[in-house]
Amino acid sequence: MNIPFWDHWLKRQGGRPAPGLAAVLGSDPDGLTELLAECELLRVRADQLGLRLGDTPESLTALDQLPPRWRDDPEELPWVGNDAGLYLGTVLVRTVPGASWGIWPGGQLVVRLASGREIDVVEAGLDWAISGSPELAQVYAECAEE
Repeated sequence: MNIPFWDHWLKRQGGRPAPGLAAVLGSDPDGLTELLAECELLRVRADQLGLRLGDTPESLTALDQLPPRWRDDPEELPWVGNDAGLYLGTVLVRTVPGASWGIWPGGQLVVRLASGREIDVVEAGLDWAISGSPELAQVYAECAEE
């Protein structure tokens, strides 16, 4: 399977077999944050619509305003949603004090807030890509309040 951000990360690791995601989180959380921040498809689609994503809360508001053209392509829709969730997580981890990436036992990526609350950002991104709700900026605002 071709997963662009994983391929980029493997190249930076010298092509060695990939350790499990939990192992990467434990040994190189900054590297994992960089890996998850790539969100290549979302960044390309946003750029095509004139929006450069800067890993800021304001960029989430701007994403919420884009016309959802990805909904016209049922194969692309889940990938954009996944990237939107990872991008939301990236903004949270980079801007909300105490926020960090975590992994549930089943392998689902979440963002842990300083309060202990865990946010399934990929699910939020998929919901946003499919229906536009909840807005990414709204999820961010709720998390940033804690």
